[in-house]
Amino acid sequence: MLAQRTRRTAIILAWLGVLTPLSGLHKFYLGQPFWGALYLLLGLTPIPKVACAIEGVMLLSQSSEDFAQRWSQASAATDGVSPLHAAQVSALGTALRELDTLRQEGLISELEFEQKRRQLLDRIA
Repeated sequence: MLAQRTRRTAIILAWLGVLTPLSGLHKFYLGQPFWGALYLLLGLTPIPKVACAIEGVMLLSQSSEDFAQRWSQASAATDGVSPLHAAQVSALGTALRELDTLRQEGLISELEFEQKRRQLLDRIA
């Protein structure tokens, strides 16, 4: 898994793209290689420099928490890890425990338990 991405590094790379011909490095850093390659291919035009400036301003105006939430999820998705939050995992655990309690008390059958358990687990797959 990649190291945690930082907002400061993304901002520096975006503004570096405005000042040098290396437009799009921030896109590679943020896990968007297609857009990074496109920026590099269009490097002889002013388009990527303008886009880098706009994205640099957007990154500057974004809070650190918003940045971490957005780009840690993108990182998890590109690394093949499901971007579940701790609250979602906790809610899933609670639902599974309640479902197991219903099974143990005889309020639902073993088959119903397995079907419901599978439905809950399929939501995160």
